[in-house]
Amino acid sequence: MALADRSFARRRLLTTAAAVGGATLLGGTAHAAETREKAWPDRFPLPAGFQPEGIAIGATPYAYFGSLADGSLYRASLATGRGSVISQGPGAGHPSVGLKIDGHGRLFVSGGAGGDLRTVDARTGKIEKTYAVGGSFVNDVILTPRAAWFTDSFAPRLYRLALDRHGRPGAVTPVPLGGDWQQGPDFTANGIERTPDGSALLVVNVFVGGGTLMRVEPATGAASAVDLGGAQLPNGDGLLLLGRTLYVVQQQQNAIDVFRLNAAGTRGRALTRITDPRFRIPTTAAAWGDRLYLPNARFDVEPTPDTDYDAVAVRQV
Repeated sequence: MALADRSFARRRLLTTAAAVGGATLLGGTAHAAETREKAWPDRFPLPAGFQPEGIAIGATPYAYFGSLADGSLYRASLATGRGSVISQGPGAGHPSVGLKIDGHGRLFVSGGAGGDLRTVDARTGKIEKTYAVGGSFVNDVILTPRAAWFTDSFAPRLYRLALDRHGRPGAVTPVPLGGDWQQGPDFTANGIERTPDGSALLVVNVFVGGGTLMRVEPATGAASAVDLGGAQLPNGDGLLLLGRTLYVVQQQQNAIDVFRLNAAGTRGRALTRITDPRFRIPTTAAAWGDRLYLPNARFDVEPTPDTDYDAVAVRQV
């Protein structure tokens, strides 16, 4: 999603520049924008006690974060690092976990232990609709052209929220996971993405093989292990696909493992591992420009109303 948003923003920039000055002006404008973004903060605070987990960045340079504490949503400017709560959450027991934003300014929110998923107007912060799915922990979400897909960490199923051709949400359907999928005794499914060719879904299974990336057929839920050359994802959380490069946030390891996938998403090879001393158990990632932005969830400390949280940015590979 981030790649598509970034590509759209770049196409818009190219079109505008060409209209006012031709190739020379275009190059200067693009260079100026790149220089300006390099001066943006690469670390900024989030509200004390917020307990962030998910992050979403759309077609404009603003990051949205969800709160595990009460489901509130916070929006921060990437240019300044300043922000505010734009949506008061449903309250304790109804967190906001995974987040994605579409091209219509609609946020799709995983409701975690609240057993629901929500859509929120990103401009007003108003909750548009809450879907009670009875899930034990609705964790992460990815958008495809005709559906939003959500993982359930404690049950072998995905949730498919249908989208019409205008992106408007419809009905929710549970999709049981089968094939090579094995459900662990507790937390199992985590992050979700699309394959590079868009034909299937990619889901982290932290139980199978010490942590495995699974390729799931959307129509049937049949899962098969992706060949990552022996690499394991024991703490695999958020997934972010840019082209054929897959970023896997390994939260407890304070790292991002980077893989190059084939188009179908059946195989991948390890490229590198990104670490940073500013990582304090990051969970998910979103992209803008040549950066990845991640919230630090700080799962290694007991949260209090005064616990400090932040988001950090690192360079893409």
